Amino acid sequence: MSSLKPIQGLHHISIVSANAQRTVNFYTQVLGLRFVKKTVNFDDPESYHLYFGDEVGHPGTAITFFEWPHAPKGHPGIGGTHHVALIAPDYNALLKWKRRLTDLGLSVDGPLDRHYFKSIYFNDPDGTILEIATLGPGWTIDEAADALGSTHIDPPAQMIVNNRDEARIKAETWPEPVPTITDEMALKRGMHHITAIATDIQRTHAFLGELLGLRRVKMTSNFDDPTSAHWYWGVEDGRPGTLITYFERKPEREQRVRMGAGQTHHYAFAVPDEESQLAWRERLVKAGLRVTPVLDRIYFKSIYTNDPDGHIVELATAGPGFTVDESVSELGQNLKLPPWLERNRAEIERILRPITVPGWSPAEPQA
Repeated sequence: MSSLKPIQGLHHISIVSANAQRTVNFYTQVLGLRFVKKTVNFDDPESYHLYFGDEVGHPGTAITFFEWPHAPKGHPGIGGTHHVALIAPDYNALLKWKRRLTDLGLSVDGPLDRHYFKSIYFNDPDGTILEIATLGPGWTIDEAADALGSTHIDPPAQMIVNNRDEARIKAETWPEPVPTITDEMALKRGMHHITAIATDIQRTHAFLGELLGLRRVKMTSNFDDPTSAHWYWGVEDGRPGTLITYFERKPEREQRVRMGAGQTHHYAFAVPDEESQLAWRERLVKAGLRVTPVLDRIYFKSIYTNDPDGHIVELATAGPGFTVDESVSELGQNLKLPPWLERNRAEIERILRPITVPGWSPAEPQA
């Protein structure tokens, strides 16, 4: 299997939205992401598929949404995703985000010390749990670089105590209003990590670490529930943008995921090319997993499987990317359909609710 090349990191995460326009407004105007593609769910072309990311939606920056207008509210649980985290470069940027979001009327939890980074939590309009996390201090704060993920390490006791000091945490914010997203705080660096929920962390490691070849970079506990394991996997040294993490929860205490608005449909890893994707498919099939045929998503090719608890996991090619059918300056401005759906354009446009798309200038992040 010489064409089997390592997974490169995260590719995208796809979440359910109940209202496309509301989602566009939040992710562009509140968070300052670029709207890079307006298309439809290729498997359900009467619903939107919206993509947000950096200037061109590079793998690892892409957050995507299926619009299901009548979807019930989803809920995290076993076999689903708990939250997705975006990158803030440092603590000052994190505090600026807290001030910006609270001034806009959002409820923000944190900043909380996660030992390996600091972060804040809030919800998008559908209830999706979003985190913004700093780049450092990183995994080597309590393990040598060549021994990452080899030993279970409990969260520092004093840190847990500090994270319960609600008055101090509430007061910790940027002193001035932040009406504009400055370049140094812009979320252009993409995803920090994705966190999902499993029932057996060792079985999850067999899937992510042994089968998919990701490196386990940390074995610790959920800092908010020290009785629950929390493991991290990534590429190379576990750099942000490659990280997938799982909470281990007991089935008798944790419900299964409820799919719906605000809940993740699937997350995707990036593989370098189509040849490698075929090799990965062969490996997954030989391991006895359900795997789809290769599907053409125009902007990448995809295969889908499931983690041991049923979460849909995609392996998507890094290219050709979102500029295959639009110039960089025009990304997201027009409804793009795959060639096999063009004959149905009039009917599709009649069914979809029109949405207003904001302009974009890389020199002036959206505020």
